[in-house]
Amino acid sequence: MGDKNKKTKVALIGCGLIGQSWAVSFLSAGFSVSLFDPTEGVTETAKEKIKSKLKDLQNLGLIADNNISEYLEKTHLAQSLSEATQDSIYIQESGPENLEIKKKLTHEIDKATPTNIPIASSTSGIPTSFYANDVLGKYRCLVAHPINPPHLIPAVEVVPAPFTKGAVTQRVKEIIRSINKVPIELTKEIPGFVVNRLQGALLAEAFELKKEGIASAEDIDTAISHGLGLRWSFMGPFQTIHLNAPEGISGYVERYEQMYKEMFNNPSLDWSSVLENGLKEEILNLFDETKRENFEKQRDDKLAKLILHKRSSSR
Repeated sequence: MGDKNKKTKVALIGCGLIGQSWAVSFLSAGFSVSLFDPTEGVTETAKEKIKSKLKDLQNLGLIADNNISEYLEKTHLAQSLSEATQDSIYIQESGPENLEIKKKLTHEIDKATPTNIPIASSTSGIPTSFYANDVLGKYRCLVAHPINPPHLIPAVEVVPAPFTKGAVTQRVKEIIRSINKVPIELTKEIPGFVVNRLQGALLAEAFELKKEGIASAEDIDTAISHGLGLRWSFMGPFQTIHLNAPEGISGYVERYEQMYKEMFNNPSLDWSSVLENGLKEEILNLFDETKRENFEKQRDDKLAKLILHKRSSSR
């Protein structure tokens, strides 16, 4: 390969649905990708699926109108780990969600990869400390967990272990941004990370509501798709409640904290202390109260456009 490709080649280890989506994301951002999967025939199948996903994105106007063959020319099927990692600036492992397999695979990748190259895992909830603690090059191991389907959803959780070098974390965030993704950096490891824990909390309540016969599955889904999810598609829970109360997030907590304690029978629920220990200051720095009307208008304009889009797409 030429020098230019050496600077923009990444190795994708594991070529199932997640690996394929990573490939689409890197290819559409101008990278070359080297695919490797230990199961015979998987990389060939993956290349066809990558081709199909690229065509879909092109038809939707989400990627450049290049010939698909130009993308496929940058897709290399490696016969071994060492071949895949050669000249790569980044390794993304997307193997099975199994701790023992992750351990073994990470050891193998570490041995096959130059010592200065980051090794990231797509794991949905296994902290780096669990699978890379005994790896010689553990300082360059961390999690880069995409949200399914990764070629469409921008957010990627970046979760370093205590032993991960800070420079490696920053480099991975730069690479994530370079493919038009949005990194979410966790400052501490926790099983399940942030996205799945938030999703899990919602799912736990959804299952409980169904179990108790409070509402049908369809209506519970509708509560999100035609209710909470509309705002959540462009703003998170903290910004949502900050704009829900005239006094901002402080007013919301003062007004509703007791209701939530009683609702979930959780007397230890303590939002007020979190608010005073940095959350209020962080929110006010992000959303200047003197510009509150502007933020409300932005929210309302986006909601109006989203509702119009949903109406037109349902016809």
